[in-house]
Amino acid sequence: MPIDFRNTNSVWASLLTETLKRLGLTTAVICPGSRSTALVVAFAQQDKIEAIPVLDERSAAFLALGIAKKLGLPVALVCTSGTAGANFYPAIIEARESRVPLLVFTADRPPELRDCHSGQTIDQIKLYGTYPNWQAELAVPSLEIGILNYLRQTIIHAWERSLFPVPGPIHLNIPFRDPLAPIPQAATEELRSQFQPENFFASCQSSVISCQLSIANNNSLLNTLQNWLQCDRGIIIAGTSQPQFPKQYCQAIAQLSQTLKWPVLAEGLSPLRNYAELNPYLISTYDSILRNQQIAQQLKPEIAIQIGDLPTSKELRTWLESTQPRTWVIDTSHHNLDPLHGNTTHLRLSVEQLAQICAIEPNNLSKYLQIWCDVEATVRQRIDRTMATTETLFECKVAWLLSQILSPGTPIFIANSMPVRDVEFFWTPNNSGIQPFFNRGANGIDGTLSTALGIAHRHHSSVMLTGDLALLHDTNGFLLRNKFIGHLTIILINNNGGGIFEMLPIAKFEPPFEEFFATPQDIDFAQLCATYNVEYEAIASWQQLKQTLNPLPEKGIRVLELRTNRKADAKWRQENLGKFAEDIL
Repeated sequence: MPIDFRNTNSVWASLLTETLKRLGLTTAVICPGSRSTALVVAFAQQDKIEAIPVLDERSAAFLALGIAKKLGLPVALVCTSGTAGANFYPAIIEARESRVPLLVFTADRPPELRDCHSGQTIDQIKLYGTYPNWQAELAVPSLEIGILNYLRQTIIHAWERSLFPVPGPIHLNIPFRDPLAPIPQAATEELRSQFQPENFFASCQSSVISCQLSIANNNSLLNTLQNWLQCDRGIIIAGTSQPQFPKQYCQAIAQLSQTLKWPVLAEGLSPLRNYAELNPYLISTYDSILRNQQIAQQLKPEIAIQIGDLPTSKELRTWLESTQPRTWVIDTSHHNLDPLHGNTTHLRLSVEQLAQICAIEPNNLSKYLQIWCDVEATVRQRIDRTMATTETLFECKVAWLLSQILSPGTPIFIANSMPVRDVEFFWTPNNSGIQPFFNRGANGIDGTLSTALGIAHRHHSSVMLTGDLALLHDTNGFLLRNKFIGHLTIILINNNGGGIFEMLPIAKFEPPFEEFFATPQDIDFAQLCATYNVEYEAIASWQQLKQTLNPLPEKGIRVLELRTNRKADAKWRQENLGKFAEDIL
């Protein structure tokens, strides 16, 4: 019997976890505390749900986020009352903005113990503001069958709202009265004798709901396609994306590109650059190309199809803002993905659905497309030659090298700030099927290590590319080491500070730049790793880095540290990013 009939709270919590198990939940991340005792015991007793205990709530929330990103399914997140739940907030914001399903359960004191200075009690109602897809407070646990039915249906609704219509977090605040431990109570015996589990759980079915848009007779969409077909100065922009089925996603974009004969400007965080053979019109060096104002003007588009979020590149965004092409955004969500406020129409469908109507006679190759492809070939050759012949350790080369040496299908988590930009600038198109992951919903450095460990947990040996500040901001993630199953190699670019700020105008103002913006921490990472019993290796050459990454280990966590000069790296970018597209036309 999956239901724990020892007392009211244990019945309530085990019904909740059993409902989730039947819906398809596989993982719960649990933080310690007293008020959540019944939930912790119930999750720990579920043999088909992996319950992972984590000390630090912020780290726990990002671990859950990473696991949910990889699974594409909700992960449960549990904590006690008080400020514990407040530490979930950054991950909940990221889950909302990057559309990751999370089931957040905060235990609470019952209503009679609120607003009376009872210990470890804060106002937890709507704790996360407008960020959850849905939020509610459950009733105080009761053995009445009508209330138990309400519990089951509320959990089913929470599961569905975490996935549909757009994935994201839900929050259920759950009050518990004493006794919190599973101390036996006689009142549950009558329920035990009457309870029929198969009837009770009949509505709990694990299912995937597919919403297919009827496009065959959508005249407006067909007219739009005809407009696209008549345009020979169009571009497709493939922005940041973590599709659950990357190859199918890339195939759909390739089909659209080859039908319209339009180039695809593919963000480095998109899977497209790792399935390059699918698309002959892939453009990876658009940031460098658009730094040449003559070329940028010559390549002015009339129409742009934006798939998902815009790429990170400021050069691209400035160019689009100045050229103002007629834009269509392809995305299934209700979100507004037009930060430039252009002449934009949102098509609320997936690129896979759009590709279904593009199985028509393709356009002819245009001069406009040929210019894009020719310039891409030249700039890509220049970047590759520069990187291949530079022996000095500098941070820009790391992303370029990883795109060529990681094993096929390797998941890589790319930290925010400079790593995501170097990936966009330098990640070389390949056919490896490498899987990029990232937290680009809110673009913060919160939970970098914990998210990466969540993605790597019980999956392929994985890699994380990070700067020193992003790693230091989440060193409590190393506490996950004893519960982590799999392998994560952390490639740490240590330039002792915030390299991204070196690229901003404030870098010229000293003081206060170094102390308040670059914020060097002067940490000995070898000692830090020793504290957490994490493997450490200092990288002194590119050849050493190659050898340590092929093959990747299968177990544990290790840090590979490359020490670089922050100001020299910034100077290199300032001097070279604009040169790769010089004197082409």
